[in-house]
Amino acid sequence: MSDATYQAENIQVLEGLEAVRKRPGMYIGSTGPAGLHHLVYEVVDNSVDEAMAGYCTSIDVVILADGRCRVTDDGRGIPVDAHPKYPDKSAAEVVLTVLHAGGKFGGGGYKVSGGLHGVGVSVVNALSTSVELEIDRDGRRWKQDFCDGGQPEGPIVEVGDSPSGRRGTTVTFAPDQTIFDSVEFRAQTLLERFQMMAFLNAGLRITFKDEREESPVTTEFQYDGGIRDFVSYLNDPKEPLFEEVGYLTAAEEGDEVEIAFQWNTGFQLDGIHSFANGISTIEGGMHEEGFKTALTSTVNRYARAKNLLKEKEDNLQGDDIREGLTAIVSVRLQEPQFEGQTKAKLGNTSMRSLVQKATNDAMNDWLEEHPKEAKRTIGKAIDARRARLAAQKAKNTVRKSALAGAGLPGKLTDCSSGDPAETELYIVEGDSAGGSAKDARDPRTMAILPIRGKILNVERLGGRLEKMFQNTEVQALISAIGGGVGEGSFDAEKMRYHKVILLCDADVDGSHIRTLLLTFFWRQMKELVLNGHVYIAQPPLYSTKVGNDTVYLKDDQVKADFLDERPNHKNEFQRLKGLGEMDADELWETTMDPDTRTLLQVTVDEVSIANNIFSVLMGEHVESRKGFIQNNAHDVRFLDI
Repeated sequence: MSDATYQAENIQVLEGLEAVRKRPGMYIGSTGPAGLHHLVYEVVDNSVDEAMAGYCTSIDVVILADGRCRVTDDGRGIPVDAHPKYPDKSAAEVVLTVLHAGGKFGGGGYKVSGGLHGVGVSVVNALSTSVELEIDRDGRRWKQDFCDGGQPEGPIVEVGDSPSGRRGTTVTFAPDQTIFDSVEFRAQTLLERFQMMAFLNAGLRITFKDEREESPVTTEFQYDGGIRDFVSYLNDPKEPLFEEVGYLTAAEEGDEVEIAFQWNTGFQLDGIHSFANGISTIEGGMHEEGFKTALTSTVNRYARAKNLLKEKEDNLQGDDIREGLTAIVSVRLQEPQFEGQTKAKLGNTSMRSLVQKATNDAMNDWLEEHPKEAKRTIGKAIDARRARLAAQKAKNTVRKSALAGAGLPGKLTDCSSGDPAETELYIVEGDSAGGSAKDARDPRTMAILPIRGKILNVERLGGRLEKMFQNTEVQALISAIGGGVGEGSFDAEKMRYHKVILLCDADVDGSHIRTLLLTFFWRQMKELVLNGHVYIAQPPLYSTKVGNDTVYLKDDQVKADFLDERPNHKNEFQRLKGLGEMDADELWETTMDPDTRTLLQVTVDEVSIANNIFSVLMGEHVESRKGFIQNNAHDVRFLDI
């Protein structure tokens, strides 16, 4: 494989770097935690593109003790010769300082790439106080530094020979704390992303080290089995229906598809995770549609051929077949068309036909070659159909009674505004707290729905969804929110409130109730979460007096910070045992007033990771949950017991 195709002329320039610092959200989504970590992903994505092109085998990410991030790869190194359009600048400087500059716009640098918007490392440079660039290329080392949002401190300079024949690129950057809410990286967030990248690029080694820790440990991800290992990982908290992970791959005119799949004994329908050029397409798209269509037709055709479905029986529906299925659909294509800036949905119709044809051919072969596994899979699908029909009957009964006939739940205190864009639904723990919230609220825009006790853990219901529809608290949630319920049935356009706020006590029981509610929303109203409609209120856990003023503190960490700032504070701290003990004025002031409250928006970066977390923490597999607790116990701070 020749390096000759990746030179300065391959770096195509679309427009200059403008307005990034003025409107960072346009380029990285937000200036909160998601945007901060997006900087790391942009740099790492460039290295992954080198891996997909066949030139990079190792990526090392380090959070330095001073909080900066350093990313090193062993790829070809960014070209350092003069750029044809900017002869006074090196190609590397152009990549770092010009928006939409890179080797991914038809210049021959890359066949496929994830960072196709081309805003990558230039945006990182624009939003950092300092960037250090180090390139090892053709046996020589080059360096260039940038400061104050992307300003070169000087031209790129050759500093000597590359050590030990090394090649590749190192980028070290310090996010600008005047732009971001916080510049403190969360190690676990980064680790989850890097693990997924390693799964999607078989054989690629990604290491991570956090030097902010007293005894930093290097974590390494490398999966020779690629997406097959990904499926095994996702199914680990569950019981696989059979041992072997199925796998298929196909290519056509430079585009590639690979799919790994395995059924488990669980009942979820959301186990298909799709990717395009390494980007998680959480809204699916043509590649996922092609897989689902082919899977349904192939399984039904096989079931009838083997007399597993009788002549008079209806075909199995897609939901029946996909129950308990975990599958990774990964495609690589030269000209991806993503719908929206979020790259959440793949629009290339050619990928639908490629994936559909590949699945039809390979899945039929797999079924024929694995008759025992095929029989178990189809048997599970037939059981799923029975459960689906029973659940539908229960759902219809509920709809005719509580959900339709009786209208809104009697315990709901609704607001007067009919505009969902400005209304909020507070789901409150207990009738007592509900009373305080009712008195405290703004009656025009705030609705109150009290729930008693802990709702059903829907993760453990299995296929017995009729039990869910018969539950009084669940009925109240469904009817109050108004968008429907169930995989493929929830309609965000019909929601009665655009903010659903979980208002629970600031203790362990409150956390458990929040988790149960989040589990229900994720499994039965996923779009509610993905579209950013779910929030968590932050009621205080402590109060104390400072002079004549009452100060409220939301948790033990804030209390500790408070005491650090006021070491001579002598007044006692009052622990607030629950929302029901707060009067309306206190609740409004501390928790509900839009001008002063703190709301945490529930967001999801990677659907596959979120699915796995819910399965581990809320599912039936005890050993997986035990392992999770043991592995993460060192991260627990200020445990409220």
